[in-house]
Amino acid sequence: MPSAGPPKRAQRPDRSQPEAEDEALLDPTSTKCRICAGDTRAAGTRHGALAGRDFQIRQCPSCWFSFVADPWLDYGAIYDEDYYRGRGADPLTDYVDEAANPHRTVRRFEWRGILKQVHGLGIVGASTTWLDYGCGAGGLVQFLHQYGLPSAVGFEQSWSLDRLHERGVSVLSEEELAERAGTFDVVSAIEVIEHVVDPLAELARMRALLKPGGLLFLTTGNAKPYRGDVANWRYLIPEIHVSVFEPETLALALETAGFEPSFPGYGPGWVDIIRFKMLKNARRRYSYPFDELVPWPLVARLADKRWGFSAHPVGRVPAAPAEPVTATAAVAAAEEASPAEPAPGE
Repeated sequence: MPSAGPPKRAQRPDRSQPEAEDEALLDPTSTKCRICAGDTRAAGTRHGALAGRDFQIRQCPSCWFSFVADPWLDYGAIYDEDYYRGRGADPLTDYVDEAANPHRTVRRFEWRGILKQVHGLGIVGASTTWLDYGCGAGGLVQFLHQYGLPSAVGFEQSWSLDRLHERGVSVLSEEELAERAGTFDVVSAIEVIEHVVDPLAELARMRALLKPGGLLFLTTGNAKPYRGDVANWRYLIPEIHVSVFEPETLALALETAGFEPSFPGYGPGWVDIIRFKMLKNARRRYSYPFDELVPWPLVARLADKRWGFSAHPVGRVPAAPAEPVTATAAVAAAEEASPAEPAPGE
């Protein structure tokens, strides 16, 4: 295995501009790295239980991006009602039940942790505009409304969209999303980026939705502890998790898409986010009073040290440059701010 080092800087088009395209990236069967365009190597196979076949996994030794080289692209079959009800590729996730039981589901810990974490990054206020990109059954959107963010909206596709409308969840269509470019303070993408074949294009789309100074907060699995055996990582469900990242890889992807990546690390929300992840993987759907006996701050710290949940970066859109102040404008502003001198004889 090549020695670990900083990922090589990509030599590619500026993906922060929506019109920029790279045909190699848009070909889902290409073996070129979808982040840095470098050569990749075979990293094993992973059997997909839902598809009933093996999938080829490839890994880039330059930036350590790993991906499914022969993805299943029948999205209607993958993201159907069974998927959203926990009967599909990921049996541990039942989005419909979570949204129907917001006060019982263990998912509420994740929602609470996301709000705490974003608030800790200095973004959240009563007027914050927040888009949950890939909102599932709308649970986080509903939670944000409950906790004082009435302008929060979601974006979702596939089977869930009609159900979101039926339940009155604030959700945008494709056309409405395009009209809201540059209007959001926060975009959250919770366990979304691993689902897309072309991550750079998806990140560039999210960037276009944010205001200058806006924040992209995302979560996804950390592939770094599994670098030498990524094909056997339990998180890599090959029908749906087709792109997996190490933290430095994701930072490179964010930068290539036009963000300024940063690593805030373990913050105030991660206890709750990790608590949810551990309960979910223990196949727990609901929380119970005895859960409070667990020393979650200690457990979450130890889990984060082992699996690096909080190690991924966030992305910020560069703030708009300040308008230059001319000498004339500066004098005028100073005169306006100064009290008028009294006229002679007054």
